[in-house]
Amino acid sequence: MSSSTAFPGQSPLAETAPLSLCAREPHVPADRLVAEMVPPPRFDSVRFDTYVPDPNQPSQSEAVTVLSGFAAGLGGAHATGSGRRKWFGNKKPAAPAGPRGVYLDGGYGVGKTHLLASLWHATPAEPSLKAFGTFVELTNLVGALGFQQTVRTLSGHRLLCIDEFELDDPGDTVLVSSLLSRLVESGVALAATSNTLPGKLGEGRFAAADFLREIQGLSAHFRPLRIDGEDYRHRGLPEAPPPYSDEQVTRAAYATPGASLDDFPGLLEHLAKVHPSRYGALTDELGAVCLTGVTPVPDQSTALRLVVLADRLYDREVPVLASGLPFDQLFSDEMLNGGYRKKYFRAISRLTALARDAKGLVAQ
Repeated sequence: MSSSTAFPGQSPLAETAPLSLCAREPHVPADRLVAEMVPPPRFDSVRFDTYVPDPNQPSQSEAVTVLSGFAAGLGGAHATGSGRRKWFGNKKPAAPAGPRGVYLDGGYGVGKTHLLASLWHATPAEPSLKAFGTFVELTNLVGALGFQQTVRTLSGHRLLCIDEFELDDPGDTVLVSSLLSRLVESGVALAATSNTLPGKLGEGRFAAADFLREIQGLSAHFRPLRIDGEDYRHRGLPEAPPPYSDEQVTRAAYATPGASLDDFPGLLEHLAKVHPSRYGALTDELGAVCLTGVTPVPDQSTALRLVVLADRLYDREVPVLASGLPFDQLFSDEMLNGGYRKKYFRAISRLTALARDAKGLVAQ
């Protein structure tokens, strides 16, 4: 379709054709991976006082109180800002008393990332001395820099926040556990979140136990905080809009500045050619993602790549408009009952929220 294309009875929809994610193959230097370890744009302005606790869930208010105190207590850590400990004779400075980490345990959409980002913002340190990233982004950083260089890069930080800590890959869990052990020795404070499945009574407690066991010798450094509640992305909101037609999606793509337009199966094939650490760059400067022909994801590897893309789109608040099947039919029952189910439920929740955001792109 040319740049001057107009649908019947309409004026030209845009000066240029939509972008295509399938045409993008970004290369991300390692220093960008480090520099981008800050709360994503969706959480730029969140603070503890913008978190609205559910009055029926006292654990949410308690979490705000505990995390506020935790942030205030980090004021003395690495006070020189040099990232190097000072030695006096042969004595190492005493570590601050109490746990040097917090673990936020709860279901989908209870505001764990909001609270984690608020902790990052509230910690009294320059942004260059605080790091925030997902578990996947942290493992990607180790892959890009190497283990020892990652230790050196992060050991001068006052705080490391890890969102969506994953326990389903033993190798990566051991790798990150070893990294965190080295960082704790350097005086870095830690905070992490993870998900539990909705509707699983008591599973949150098991998730906390799993987390503390998997990080091996670090258990004593973490205080678990249970956060109960329902998914705020669906709380009191209408159901996600049903999928649109191919024509509606295409019209919206041409009418929306900075929108991309791709065939869903083609996009899934393209994601296999791009390392997940580059999915953030893949979405740079997008105004919206428009997808035609959404179908069930064919296999586990493809599904896991789509989860990472969904996370990056959600972080950047990029609305997603689609035709084909609704997003709650992306993953098979086998996937939703398997070892990666937490990731798939998170992706459904986030894509549903982005589909709701995209509703205004379609001409009524």
